[in-house]
Parts: sequence; C-alpha cells; structure tokens
Amino acid sequence: MNSKIISNGILRALGILVGIFLLGYFLYAIQSVIIYIIIAGILSLIARPIIIFLRRKLKFPNTLAVIFTMLLLLGFLTGLIVMFIPLVAEQGKSLSLLEVDKLQENVQEIFNETTAYFSSKGIDVLGELKNVDFLSQFKEIPNLLNSVLGAVGSLSVGLFSVLFISFFFMKDSQLLKKGVMTIIPRGKEGRFSNSLETINDLLSRYFIGLLFQITILFILYTIILLVFGIDNAVVIAFLCALLNLIPYVGPMIGAVIMFVLSMTSNIGLDFQTEILSTSLWIMFCYLIAQLIDNFASQPLIFSKTTKSHPLEIFLIIIIGGLLFGVVGMITAVPLYTALKVILKEFLSDNKIVKSITKDL
Repeated sequence: MNSKIISNGILRALGILVGIFLLGYFLYAIQSVIIYIIIAGILSLIARPIIIFLRRKLKFPNTLAVIFTMLLLLGFLTGLIVMFIPLVAEQGKSLSLLEVDKLQENVQEIFNETTAYFSSKGIDVLGELKNVDFLSQFKEIPNLLNSVLGAVGSLSVGLFSVLFISFFFMKDSQLLKKGVMTIIPRGKEGRFSNSLETINDLLSRYFIGLLFQITILFILYTIILLVFGIDNAVVIAFLCALLNLIPYVGPMIGAVIMFVLSMTSNIGLDFQTEILSTSLWIMFCYLIAQLIDNFASQPLIFSKTTKSHPLEIFLIIIIGGLLFGVVGMITAVPLYTALKVILKEFLSDNKIVKSITKDL
C-alpha cells in the first residue's frame, strides 16, 4: 500500500514537472505574442483617460472614442518618424560639407604612419591585406539584406498586431480583466477584481506621469539646444528625452547622443574654441536638466502616481536592473505597483505589507 502511494506521488510529481516544462516552453515559443499583449495593455492604459474624457465630456460613442484615440496615437507615431527624417538628412549633409581632399590627405598620412610603424616591428601590413579574402565578406551581403528585410517584416507584423490588440483592449476595458479572472480560484474573484481596478487606475496615472516627465525634459533640452544654436534642436531634444524611459542608463545614452550631435552640427568651425567649448557647455546644461528631473519632477511625479516613496522607487529600479537588465529597469515600477496592490488586498494584516502599502 505504501509503495503504491509512493509510486503515485512520484508519478504525480513527474507529471507536474513535465507540465511546468511544457508550459515554460510554450510561453517561450509565444514570447513575441506576450510582448504584443503587454505593449497593447500599456497603450490601452495610456489611452484610457483620453477615451473616458471623449465619452463623458464630449459624449462620443465608445467605438468612435476608441477610433479617435487610436488615430491620435498613430498620428503621434507618424510625427515621430517624420521628425527624425530631417535629423538624418541634416547630419548627412553636415558630414558631406567636410573638405574631402583634406580628409583624404589626413587618411593617407595616417595610413603611411601606420605602415611605417608596423614595418619597424617586422609586420608587412600591405602583405597581410593582400591575404585577406574580401570575397568571403561580400558573400555575407545577401544574408545581411535578408536580415534587414526580415526585421522590417517583423516590425510590420508587430505594429499591426499591437494596434489590433490595442483596439479591442480600448473598446472593451474589461476584456483583459475577464481573461485574468478565468484563472483566479473560486472565492477570490471579488477581491482580485478590486485589485485590478486599483492597478488599472495607478498604472494609468503612472504612464501619464511618464509622459509629463518626458515633456518637461523635452522642453528643457529644446531650450538648451536652441540657446546654443544647434540644428534640429527639437528632434535631438525629443530623442534624448525619450531615452529617459530607461531609468539611469537612458540619460547617459542621451548625453552621448546630444554631445556627438552638437559637435557634428558645428562641423567647419574651430574645434577647440567653438565645437568643443559649445558641446561642453551643452553637457553642463544637460546635467542641470537631469538634476532638476532626478530631484524635483521625477520624485514628485512617481510618488503621486504610484504612491511610493522616491527611495523605494530607486531601490526597486536598481533591483530590477540587476535581475533582468534594461527590461527589468523599465518594468520594475509598474510591476512593483501591481504587486503592492495585490499584497494589500490579500495580506493586509501582515506587518511588512502594511508598511509598504500604507499610502495606497
């Protein structure tokens, strides 16, 4: 009897392990679909206040309000693409203004010096270059083109999928909630439903707060670049502001981009007195703008939207980055906010939960 119970227990455990493995493999196989759903969910949360405003204040029918909101989002996306075209064209034009003959002389001089240096070490650079099989490199061009075409195709499919899913999430705000409720155990539906409503409200406010944060930085960056007469100031400012969606890492990438683009915008001027000096002043002003964001606007916005202490937010972002990299840093705050709401609903008597959810 005991041996039979043990055998059944072992088989049951093996069945559970196999089920977990298959579930993990299935989720891994459809990871792109999960990403589409997550992005669509975020877009629906951002669009939620707009849809509510159109329905309640302007008396739009629900479907018309959703269509109008999606057109606004598409217009915004199109505007972003159109904004970056002049930046790329202008930077290409700036680079084309270089004195080609002088550049060629400099390159030739560097090559001669390099050859002389390696020759003194007993290395024949020209001979080594002749041994390089350049034809094998050109064979990779078709593969590169296929990769580019594949990326464009995947991007198109992804954009269509996100828009399609977003439409139904926006049209039926309870659709995602109903899907989640199907896997909730009986007797817990009511409390979990309350948690989802609170999570939706807080995350909507959080993503709207992010938009305000980016807008403030965009205005500050634009003023800085316009004061120093940098070409395409609005586009550069928007790109650097958008990178702030990646906590801590994004601003550093933005600083590098702003520094490089400010230098290329002044090509043709004296390097030491004009290009370098202007770029360093821009970096100083950029640092001031970041300090304003880090110690004023960001803590205020995050504490009001997520009802969490700024130090709490800082630690959660750092932990998310250590565990899951850049993706963890971006998703740390919304996931932590959702977790806090659920813990408060189901473990409200716990001392630790009381401490971290007292402001909810």
